[in-house]
Amino acid sequence: MTSDLLRRALTSERTLRPLPAAAVALLEELQAPPRLAAHLRAVHDVAAQLADWLAEHHPAVVIDREAVLFGAATHDIGKVEHPAELSGPGSAHEQAGCDLLLARGVEERFARYARTHGSWSADLPLEDLLVTLADKVWKAKRVADLEQLVTDRLAVASGQEPWEVFLALDDVLDRIAAGADARLAFQSGYPV
Repeated sequence: MTSDLLRRALTSERTLRPLPAAAVALLEELQAPPRLAAHLRAVHDVAAQLADWLAEHHPAVVIDREAVLFGAATHDIGKVEHPAELSGPGSAHEQAGCDLLLARGVEERFARYARTHGSWSADLPLEDLLVTLADKVWKAKRVADLEQLVTDRLAVASGQEPWEVFLALDDVLDRIAAGADARLAFQSGYPV
């Protein structure tokens, strides 16, 4: 039975897009902490904004949008098993989340984001970098080396000059970051 607070975290705040139905079902089944659900909604909404921007400004760059959005919606699901990481540091939830998703029949193409969102490198697919970027910028955290990886990847894929890509990416990230206070307030409105 889903708690009222979890249900509210999953459905209130109409300015945030709803999570994919499969992600909602998992969070309800696991009786996820309401704060986790609120966090996942905020990051999912930012990932959707990034995917929309990408489709508009880099239409030649093809991503697995469905996987990005599901990945953003479940990237921290391992915190169900490691609840101390909801309010403190830690990375045990990353592999645990991927394992949890795989054990519930979620395809690797969707589950991997739980494992990859906490670190980034040039060998990760663009989709993974986008989920990681969403997980940073939702709270207005800007990470130069992550943004550079995304810029470089988009410049190569689109044929644009890196400085052009960077300026456009910087603009969208500034716009998204401007909404951080509202997203943080939404998340903080739910207990750990």
